[in-house]
Amino acid sequence: MAVLLPVLLSLGALLVTLLYLSGAFRRRRPGEPPLDRGRLPWLGHVLSFRRDTAEFLRRMQGEHGDVFTVQLAGDYVTFLMEPHSYGAVVKESRARLDFEKFAVELVARVFGYHARADDHQRLEAVSHRYLMGDGLEELTEAMMLNLQNLMLDEAADGGWRESGLFHFCYSVVFRAGYLSLFGNEPAPGGDQAAGRLLDRQRSAGLFADFRRYDRLFPRLAYAVLPPAQKLEAERLKRRFWEALSVARLRRRDNVSGWVSERQRQMEEQGLGAAMRDRYMFLLLWASQGNTGPSAFWLLLHLARCPDALRAVKAEADALLQESGQEAGPGKPPVRLTRRMLQQCPVLDSAVEESLRLAAAPVLIRAVLQDMPLRLQDGREYRLRRGDRVALFPYLSLQMDPEIHPEPSEFRYDRFLQPGGRLRKTDFFKGGRRLKYYTMPWGAGVSMCPGRFFAVNELKQFVFLMLVYFDFELLQPELGVPPIDRSRWGFGTMQPTHDVPFRYRMRF
Repeated sequence: MAVLLPVLLSLGALLVTLLYLSGAFRRRRPGEPPLDRGRLPWLGHVLSFRRDTAEFLRRMQGEHGDVFTVQLAGDYVTFLMEPHSYGAVVKESRARLDFEKFAVELVARVFGYHARADDHQRLEAVSHRYLMGDGLEELTEAMMLNLQNLMLDEAADGGWRESGLFHFCYSVVFRAGYLSLFGNEPAPGGDQAAGRLLDRQRSAGLFADFRRYDRLFPRLAYAVLPPAQKLEAERLKRRFWEALSVARLRRRDNVSGWVSERQRQMEEQGLGAAMRDRYMFLLLWASQGNTGPSAFWLLLHLARCPDALRAVKAEADALLQESGQEAGPGKPPVRLTRRMLQQCPVLDSAVEESLRLAAAPVLIRAVLQDMPLRLQDGREYRLRRGDRVALFPYLSLQMDPEIHPEPSEFRYDRFLQPGGRLRKTDFFKGGRRLKYYTMPWGAGVSMCPGRFFAVNELKQFVFLMLVYFDFELLQPELGVPPIDRSRWGFGTMQPTHDVPFRYRMRF
């Protein structure tokens, strides 16, 4: 017994220390938001949060109000659900609220890339140069060529083809975006037709592997993959590191300035080739992981809404006519310029409405120092250093019926002023106009730097579908499929099952 007593005391002390570190003894301090630790030590509410983020946050908001702190797997996260006060988070300085800490941990776990301190700033600068404004001209042209190679050449026989709409949209947009950013296969012996065939074949294989990895992504991000799936994820990572390697990209044609410039910067910084390969995988997922699913929701809603389909197609036909182009047999391929894509208010509204319904990121900041959180109505809460603060715009903005009446319905003209030519930006809650009324791309310093390229991809894809193809849903009576709730927080949601449809070239 004399020997066991010190051992038991040591184990007891260790247990108390672990409970302390896990937050079991945390108490709400004066001025802090309502605290809900949950029943499970350290885990807190993480199981409910992962099971259905929207439902969990809706329940917490009902119990605690617009600001509350919950424990999630050892972290304390304060959720702000009052949209008028979002600026207090997205505009706060990085000295107080930092989004990079969480992002660095995630990319290391998911892509095997260990971020450098200036990565985000360099990526923003390069994205501004190549993915926005005049820099988009070259990518717009490349995307048109690659989309037409995948869409027109693969369906050139003119017969009806059946597919799953989600698979079709994701495959086409992913592959075209990949080829536009990471370059084309060299044409064997200068044979351009053979080069286009290689692009179609090899991009299809890459997409198949990407979908396998994409299905593992949510559990990988939460570090809860079972052993067999963890091995599969590691295998797929190595596959992409090799496919997007520095050595391979040097042999490809038409690599975008966005990719080649980041490669050059990292090489000049002395970053090894292996880590640069991993960074390329990160760029691929960041640029293409959400665009294909977004294209699916957009085309699905248009197919289910005849008025929307007619309005968007009339706009596309008018643009073609104004530019002196015509789609048809023996005609030159349609060329969409960046200027033409900027003259699509009806399509712009449909895109924004589709993203409102499907984009559900969680915006997270690390609290670097004790600080006040001041709400627009005058309330003030204290945030504790080491915690995190988060926004979930899908629930508190995009699906709020006061801001967007009948929020579950697709209204293609929701973001149009009466008359249908000007964008609508005045949305209200509590009688006050909102600065943020939909946030599919995030906000502030963490806003997606590739959002303009992504929107162009969506518009180009839909434009080509409307001017070149007939398409229809095979089971329209089944309605819009439910979303996969395991993907809350990671961008555009995906359906629980595919939607059968058929399509054919009109000419």
